[in-house]
Amino acid sequence: MRTVGVEEELLLVDADSGEPLALSGAVLAAADRSAAGARPRGGEPPGHTFEKELQKEQLEFATRPVAEMGELLEEIIRSRAAAARHAASAGALVAALGTSPLPVRPSLSTGKRYEWVGEQFGLTAQEQLTCGCHVHVSVESDEEGVAVLDRIRPWLPVLTAMSANSPFWQGEDSGYGSYRSRVWNRLPSAGPTDVFGSADRYHEQVRAMLDTGVLRDAGMVYFDARLSAAYPTVEVRVADVCLEASTPVLLAALVRGLVETAARAWRDGQPPARIGTGLLRLAAWRAGRSGLDGPLIDPGTMRETSPAGAVEALHAHVREALADHGDEERVREGIARLLERGNGARVQRGLLRTQGTLGAVATRCAEITAGAA
Repeated sequence: MRTVGVEEELLLVDADSGEPLALSGAVLAAADRSAAGARPRGGEPPGHTFEKELQKEQLEFATRPVAEMGELLEEIIRSRAAAARHAASAGALVAALGTSPLPVRPSLSTGKRYEWVGEQFGLTAQEQLTCGCHVHVSVESDEEGVAVLDRIRPWLPVLTAMSANSPFWQGEDSGYGSYRSRVWNRLPSAGPTDVFGSADRYHEQVRAMLDTGVLRDAGMVYFDARLSAAYPTVEVRVADVCLEASTPVLLAALVRGLVETAARAWRDGQPPARIGTGLLRLAAWRAGRSGLDGPLIDPGTMRETSPAGAVEALHAHVREALADHGDEERVREGIARLLERGNGARVQRGLLRTQGTLGAVATRCAEITAGAA
């Protein structure tokens, strides 16, 4: 069975005002102290999986690769709780928010790589305080991985819509469910890709992009889905970080279903759909604009449909793989719950109506992130 791992980026906010805090260094120091004082388990040295991100207002963690979605949920809940403890020791909260509801002037993290990004991309980098969720699914080879990338292209916007959790930008309602996706796509290598056709062509494209000098290294090839530079996985990068811990598990199950479905189609000799990248950009824009509260683009017909219609099309596309992995019931129930209750964007807007301020939205979402609500 293919293993799955998740990376989540979290926002550090003030417990009283909800304003973002540039405290990642202090939070990571707290995580280091906690790891140093922990007892080794099974002969393994203690440690943690928290890392800094582009901005000092962010904290990232990664789960272990697991085969069971129940284990993945436990990993995410445990990591979020640990992040909340370490943040508290530094005087902050962690919130699973795709963007800050409140106005913020982000602070670039220190280090040569981040300094290069700041110099190269200017205001785009300085404003880039967004938090995403990346799903890794194991593949047997680069050839299989690229065959998967070629075949999952039209389905990725639906994942953006499901995860949408960034309606506010610089203190205003952006009008988008996932404004993070729009800010992220300002970067020159971000977004959907053409069909590659083979692993050789994929790697040729990456080398050509690096040879331009626009990108520093392969880690800056920000395709919506790519071969991981560090692991034998396909990495799907289109989702906002999700407010509820159960939502990234739902996404992970669907992404694994997409990878397995695509790999089977490749082995059976079925070619990828030749949908133009321009159409995929429109579908991605529509997903970011609507979230689950407006029309989406049907991945099969590339025509307008309802949110429920697009999500059900995705579900139907991967149903056989879900059943084979034992994920069908979890996904079916998760989709029903998400469509009924809404994604993080809908929750945030609802909290603003009931709580009255964007600061209260941020702190309430921090409570949800830590499992206290």
